[in-house]
Amino acid sequence: MDIILLERVEKLGNIGDVVTVKDGFARNYLLPNKKALRANEANKKVFEANRAKIEADNAEKRSAAESHSTNVEGKQVVLIRASSNSGQLYGSVTVRDIAEALNAEGAQVTKQMIVLEHPIKTLGVFDVRVSLHPEVAVNVQVNVARSPDEAELQAQGVNVMEAMFEEDTSGFTEAYDPNAEPGEIAVEEEAPAEDGEEQA
Repeated sequence: MDIILLERVEKLGNIGDVVTVKDGFARNYLLPNKKALRANEANKKVFEANRAKIEADNAEKRSAAESHSTNVEGKQVVLIRASSNSGQLYGSVTVRDIAEALNAEGAQVTKQMIVLEHPIKTLGVFDVRVSLHPEVAVNVQVNVARSPDEAELQAQGVNVMEAMFEEDTSGFTEAYDPNAEPGEIAVEEEAPAEDGEEQA
């Protein structure tokens, strides 16, 4: 389907561009969200007649988003989640979770503004893009941890999972017998076998 864009759409084009998209994308997303018009003669005339107003409205929204961006850019939010010992979350962090955490910090964003390239399913610190306007995007950091203390360590750049495994293994030493068969438990005393050889 050919459409006329009423605002900049990433990977498609800018205001006034006539582009071809899949019918479903146009019908389910672009047209209902008033991001585009069907590219027929009547709509082209309507668009050209209103182009100056559409561009002025867009410029106004863009400048509002730019001033709002100073309130959002670089924010760090902490989400406390339960996870397995390997750091896999039980479930995943959603755009709603991130939006609510940002809004608790006074960011004033909607979940539609959060751009998650991949679902967050592990502990760690993640950069997440917030699109305040088609032409204004900022980055925030989402710190997913099991406790506020872990979140603090992760914020300082510590890999909590690696540190945990190092702690687990440091206090444990295993008896080692170089001649033992694989899977056999090392035995420290080999004296009885030597006694038997002396008697023979």
